[in-house]
Amino acid sequence: MGLSLAQFVITPTLALTWDTASLPIRIAGGVLMTLMMAYNIIVISHLFTHVPWFVSNRLNAVVSVVNSVNIGQSVQAYQLTHVREHHRFNNDRQNADGTTRDATSTYRNGKNGGHEPLLPYALGGAVDSMIGRVKDIASVVRLWKVGPGEERLQSLASRRAERRTRELGQIQADRAAGFFSLAAFAALSWEWTLFCYLPAFFLALTLVNVQNYYRHYGANPEDRATDSVSHYSRLYNFVSFNDGYHQEHHLSPGTHWSRMPTVKERQRDRLAQPRIISPVPAMLGFLDRRRPLLHEGEAERAR
Repeated sequence: MGLSLAQFVITPTLALTWDTASLPIRIAGGVLMTLMMAYNIIVISHLFTHVPWFVSNRLNAVVSVVNSVNIGQSVQAYQLTHVREHHRFNNDRQNADGTTRDATSTYRNGKNGGHEPLLPYALGGAVDSMIGRVKDIASVVRLWKVGPGEERLQSLASRRAERRTRELGQIQADRAAGFFSLAAFAALSWEWTLFCYLPAFFLALTLVNVQNYYRHYGANPEDRATDSVSHYSRLYNFVSFNDGYHQEHHLSPGTHWSRMPTVKERQRDRLAQPRIISPVPAMLGFLDRRRPLLHEGEAERAR
């Protein structure tokens, strides 16, 4: 929570000081904004979508709003698409219709049963996300409610009436907070908003896509114990709250981050089979040039 509040304070502070800052300070501020948003999406908000921080729904609703401002998008919508789609279909391969059930799958636009190339996946996904945020802003015409045409969110929301109302209402609150925060940023400094915040947001989304790409690149989507990639550096896992234990996270997504090493030990037999273990964090996965492609064997047998 402290990291979320720190970002919530630092962001408008950067906007306020933009006009008087030197060029190096402006560049440093842009880099900071990019890293804060990417880290929040990858680590802070990601962990929150799986294990809410409070027992109280009201307190969790506040956290969702705060981090929605921090990451420029609805945390509740992120929870629905990530937990109920990505973790359900686990970066699946294209089906007979030529698409994937996991909309973020690295195979979605791939060829011959393989992954989509990195740059189209990372940049194209960022562009799609930016378009989605524009649509979120435009939803002001219906007071930011999830519209009947938003089939993906409508289908992922709970079927239980009370919970569904709460989830869709939270998306509405998150979107409203995002709308007013963007307006506030523009009022503080439209130049900062245009030349720093929005480019940093796009770069952060791109980095998040790079992270997701190498969390699954080479893995075998047909096996729950080998469909993701882990990285076990102590330093990385210390600063990222065990984000490197990604295969373990896929095996037990509802487990608290602090217990990921326990999941690894508990699932030792399943994890003993050939799987991808990266020597570098997923963000730097492109440096792992000798990574095998476990999925190729399954793709060949499927044809």
